[in-house]
Amino acid sequence: MKFQLAINMERMDSSLDMKAVRDHTLDMVKMADQAGFEIVWAAEHHAMEMTIAPNPFQILTWWGEHTERIRLGTACAVAPYWNPIRLAGEAAMTDLLTDGRLELGIGSGAYQREFDRMHPGLKQTDAWRYMQEMLPAVRALWAGDYEHRGEYWSFPTSTSVPKPVQKEVPVWVAARAPITYEYAVQNGCDVMSWPLTRPMSEAELYMQRLDEAVGKNPGKRRPRMAMMRHTVVYVTSQGRDAAVYAARRQLGQFENYFKNLGDVENGFAKEISLENLENRAEYDVDMLTENLMFGTPDQVIEKLKKYEALKVDSFIYYASLGLNHEEQKRSLELFCDQVMPAFA
Repeated sequence: MKFQLAINMERMDSSLDMKAVRDHTLDMVKMADQAGFEIVWAAEHHAMEMTIAPNPFQILTWWGEHTERIRLGTACAVAPYWNPIRLAGEAAMTDLLTDGRLELGIGSGAYQREFDRMHPGLKQTDAWRYMQEMLPAVRALWAGDYEHRGEYWSFPTSTSVPKPVQKEVPVWVAARAPITYEYAVQNGCDVMSWPLTRPMSEAELYMQRLDEAVGKNPGKRRPRMAMMRHTVVYVTSQGRDAAVYAARRQLGQFENYFKNLGDVENGFAKEISLENLENRAEYDVDMLTENLMFGTPDQVIEKLKKYEALKVDSFIYYASLGLNHEEQKRSLELFCDQVMPAFA
């Protein structure tokens, strides 16, 4: 099993200096590069201090200038916010500037709040249609001249300028629903999934959906599967308490954005009470400790072995959790030094 890193420029409140946040992400990415992580992922989000990423290609190009081997992925470029020509060109330029290290993750978006601003009138539940039209168009533009007459975009004969350095850019889709797994298999895409705070049975369900999609499409390549969890490695009970506190604080803001409650000021969402949510069981302290990749090095190894047994190809260490920067670095150091060798 390989390891990947997902990290955001993240501010939970205005006390954090933007430059410090910027520099912290680069420090973490350089650590991952030196430790042999496979891929680092940058998100795309808008008008949210919790995830500062208006253009993931900018971030990846910057990280690429300061790293040597780690591959650079978008998780994910949100299809409805882009024009196919622009997405093809931006992705190819990033591949060129990073000497062929791009992994293109493409998705349909998560927050209705963002759609209300970036694509007014579009329901989040309908956005997958844009993703499924976007990908073939981008690949065709990378190949050469191409005219598109689709449901959501139309343009005369055009091509991507520049072209990617790689002969074939790996493409990933974010998947939970069965239809997306089937789309991934049929279109030669790899898959990334995030079980949120749900139990291991959720990860098992995603692997089952992948197996079913592969079974329905004989002769198609089996996609690589990457599974993401928030991760904190610690050695003391104080470390555990800090991880759980940070998780609940961040998830309180996440639920505000996700449910589009509107209680956002200057990009910061008010933290809502998790106890008042219908899905409050997903944020129980003991449940968070068990389901997320929280624990001592030995405990984390034991948890990861379960993903390895499921035949997960890569585990995505999701570092952004509202934890302070020094604790984040200490966690990643422990992971690199004491966890990864168990999977060498």
